[in-house]
Amino acid sequence: MGLDMYLYAKNYLSDFHPEENEKAEAIQKLFPELAGVKYQYGSAVKYVIAGIGYWRKANAIHDWFVKNVQYNNDNCGSYYVDREKLIELRKLCDTVLKNRDSASENLPTASGFFFGSTEYDDWYFNSLEDTIGIIDAALKLPNDWQFEYQSSW
Repeated sequence: MGLDMYLYAKNYLSDFHPEENEKAEAIQKLFPELAGVKYQYGSAVKYVIAGIGYWRKANAIHDWFVKNVQYNNDNCGSYYVDREKLIELRKLCDTVLKNRDSASENLPTASGFFFGSTEYDDWYFNSLEDTIGIIDAALKLPNDWQFEYQSSW
């Protein structure tokens, strides 16, 4: 048990764009259990969702999402994250990595049920480096991709 955190990229496949409908139909063919499913317009497949980020017990990152994306609701729900928020978090991680003494002020750790250590140690700073890599990969996706954050413990 412990704090597991996920960033998903989500893309809507519109029935009104032939290339997206073709993608949806191709995906549907990969799942034979959907063979008989008919949707009013186009394919039954409407979204592609990819897991693009995973953290384990990165409680400072989780706390940032709770405060800045989840309206202080730490409830393991799934929350939309806009690109500007990802950019904000990336800059904050970069700031702390450049000035490690500012960690407790700029991106404090958070305690919680199975949230891991609240020390500002290698684990903490590695989680910031991982976060930058995750966000960089996310921001390379075209603008029609949306992002969602979810945690569990």
